[in-house]
Amino acid sequence: MHIAVAGNIGSGKTTLTKMLASHYGWTPKFESVDFNPYLADFYEDMERWSFNLQIYFLNKRFKDVVEISKQDDIIIQDRTIYEDARIFAPNLHAMGLMSTRDFENYSDLFDLMMSLVKAPDLMIYLRSSIPNLIAQIQKRGREYERSIRIDYITGLNQRYEDWIAGYKNRLLIVDVDTIKFENRPEDFQYITDKIDAELFGLFPGI
Repeated sequence: MHIAVAGNIGSGKTTLTKMLASHYGWTPKFESVDFNPYLADFYEDMERWSFNLQIYFLNKRFKDVVEISKQDDIIIQDRTIYEDARIFAPNLHAMGLMSTRDFENYSDLFDLMMSLVKAPDLMIYLRSSIPNLIAQIQKRGREYERSIRIDYITGLNQRYEDWIAGYKNRLLIVDVDTIKFENRPEDFQYITDKIDAELFGLFPGI
């Protein structure tokens, strides 16, 4: 089984992934940012490095999806391949930070990859306001994130909402502005109760 956690930068994906993996005994698959060879350069010069960064992410996440499909364990994944193609790359293109030629090349590659894999069994989307995202990004204090533009974060957030509005598979939405799962045990239980109902309830998915 494949569980995926989706959400904007700073929404709490990694924290929730760790907590759910510990709670259920699931195997976590984390997004690697500390060893990304393009990320710091990208935040310094987005137009120059956007295509390189997105291809790097697409490659890594496709490998993850293929690996997950071969495992018998329940895997919980921090960020999905869909977010790269439906959120980040289109946002860069719309902002003029990725050329149409590069975006079309990237999109063709994504479409080919998606013809070979299936959707997660459950998508957990962490919905957040812009002020909350900015506060969380500042709180974690990653040096390379200091130069992130607010219009970049805002564009991503709108694309997340548009993507989720059209998402057709099993979905759980968590409003992280009000549900503080990291600090309030009752809020974390609220999430696990919802997951239990979706995956293990009498009528899952209803």
